[in-house]
Amino acid sequence: MTGAESVFGTDTHKGIWMAVEEANRKGGIRKKHIKIISYDTEGKAEKAISAVTKLINHDHVHVILGEVASSLSLAAAPVAQSYQVPMISPASTHPKITQLGNYIFRSCFIEPFQGSVMAKFAINHLNLKKAAILRDQESEYSHALANFFSDDFKKMGGQILIDLNYSSRAGNYRAQLLKIKSTKADIIFIPGYYREVEKIIPLAKEIGIRAVLLGGDGWDGLHLNPQDQSPLLPAYFSHHFSADDKNAAVQGFVSRFEEQYGHRPNGLSALGYDAASIALDAIQRSSDLSPKNIREAIASTRNFQGVTGVISINSDRNAIKPAVVLKVEPSGTFSYVASINP
Repeated sequence: MTGAESVFGTDTHKGIWMAVEEANRKGGIRKKHIKIISYDTEGKAEKAISAVTKLINHDHVHVILGEVASSLSLAAAPVAQSYQVPMISPASTHPKITQLGNYIFRSCFIEPFQGSVMAKFAINHLNLKKAAILRDQESEYSHALANFFSDDFKKMGGQILIDLNYSSRAGNYRAQLLKIKSTKADIIFIPGYYREVEKIIPLAKEIGIRAVLLGGDGWDGLHLNPQDQSPLLPAYFSHHFSADDKNAAVQGFVSRFEEQYGHRPNGLSALGYDAASIALDAIQRSSDLSPKNIREAIASTRNFQGVTGVISINSDRNAIKPAVVLKVEPSGTFSYVASINP
């Protein structure tokens, strides 16, 4: 739960822990309490590989919940698959992850859908058709989401005026933003993680950009100072969850989470909760505790009422569920704008 995107791990872990504690208070599964074993991968692929190996060979776990970031799941999934231990990623949206084997699942939607959601939102809700893309050259997540947004945006009649890379390691975005400003694009699609977006938004304001900023679920964790906001830079991103959803299951989760942790849950906490809940439900339904039968039970998940929506696992082991679009408010909070179904 440390590293460049530490908030992702910390918040996801809160949701997982809460789901397991709730199950244990009800007597556990098969009259046994569930034990969580957690390792910090520090946002590093090699540590993700070693953590999964240790969970399997030393701890003898029944299910692996993780990784959170797509690049780390791409590293960890082949290990889980080679040992045939089910793995459910709460938040890794890269489409290749579940293609790595039949023991690899996810409880989130995937990037083709997320890219399509933001393309539809730009054209159908904002009525804007001229876009620039600013992607992280070092992120599999960023490239995939940028490509899917670009493809769908163009199919819907939009134009991509410029498509530029930045380096999250170097942390330099000014030259790229100045080039984007010269195109007079109506939209800048930034499929990056919150640490970079926190720097890009105030810099875009500083150099006088007047575009709408769009992003994906990697923006969750974003914290901006009120003075960094401007009416000239409205910002929206796609996500898996809104605490403002009036659904009874969502509001029950929000209330219990606030009571336990003292603050409202974000999307990653909700995704962690759903990943753990799906795993627990599958273990309960499995004919025994063998990895093979647990895997089959996860694969048969249909119309599961999660807090991020009603979830079904399809034949590619991906979650079919709706997405929400959130607006970044001047206060730095996120407000619900729209739901977009598959």
